[in-house]
Amino acid sequence: MMHAQFERSVAYHCAPALVGLKPACLISLPAAEYPALPRLAVAYSRRLENRGIRMEVLCRCRRRFLLLVYRPELLERCLRSPRVSGLLEEAGYPAGASPAALLRCLSGRIAAGGGFPHELGLFLGYPPEDVVGFMTHGGSGCRLCGEWKVYQDVEGAMRQFRKFALCRSALCSRLERGRSLLDLLGAAERPAA
Repeated sequence: MMHAQFERSVAYHCAPALVGLKPACLISLPAAEYPALPRLAVAYSRRLENRGIRMEVLCRCRRRFLLLVYRPELLERCLRSPRVSGLLEEAGYPAGASPAALLRCLSGRIAAGGGFPHELGLFLGYPPEDVVGFMTHGGSGCRLCGEWKVYQDVEGAMRQFRKFALCRSALCSRLERGRSLLDLLGAAERPAA
């Protein structure tokens, strides 16, 4: 039962990363419902690694886990872009650091409290200009609110939001018909020959 509930939550909240439309998605899960989440994330990561997908607990925050579902290759490409790497350096992240080191730094910032690190949007593949807009305006004054708060390219964001909704709907409807997430992503165990 816990696996089915976990898979439904991950499919709904992380479908864009699971199918490769985004480098990463973040989901908050209640620790009381998922006490074994760190082990579960490791087990799913092992099964999904050959599909280019990882799961990592970024933080056990008070009563919740923050789980990052990501595609390492897409995340690295995103973090290496000059605009994103420059913004991360301005935010105090080490210059030229590996994606793993940047994730550790992000995880530490989340765990430290004292305000949520809004540069997280860069890791999630949000347009840098929208992350800067959010940080500059404190989340107000956006032109569109959807998967993220949009300050610049509304039409482009709307196209992305529609793609995300379609992939979320497709993945969730297949799960509802009894398929497992691992099976849908091509990571199900193969029977021994």
